[in-house]
Amino acid sequence: MSLIPSFFGGRRNNMFDLWDPFQDFPFIGGALSVPGETASFANTRIDWKETPEAHVFKADLPGVKKEEVKVEVEEGRILQISGDRSVEKEEKNDKWHRVERSSGQFMRRFRLPENVKVEEVKAAMENGVLTVTVPKAEVNKPDVKAIDISG
Repeated sequence: MSLIPSFFGGRRNNMFDLWDPFQDFPFIGGALSVPGETASFANTRIDWKETPEAHVFKADLPGVKKEEVKVEVEEGRILQISGDRSVEKEEKNDKWHRVERSSGQFMRRFRLPENVKVEEVKAAMENGVLTVTVPKAEVNKPDVKAIDISG
């Protein structure tokens, strides 16, 4: 017996089963829930912070190898982070109950400000977190000359 009866034909085996209103739908939150299919995960979360020395981008990419990620600077000031998360192989005897982890290609682009050194961009990946550091160029402060006031 279930807490909520199934109106869509599924049977619940015990009283602790919860009703999933999206169980029979092929799309869940924009990602396919069908095994073997791929879905873009354009929603790759990226933080961008500015420090006095640099702009720092951090992207959560769990399960993605550094060889599967590309960091590029296009057209002078467009930072592009892209890659591909491969689909897990499906074995003949596997029975999937839920597929929520997304797979497929991703790409994010950011227009960098003018005060950056694009030739010194560095990227590192550790524990599934990509960190891209874009150093800032020194801002030339105008020379200020004090003028004596006569009188």
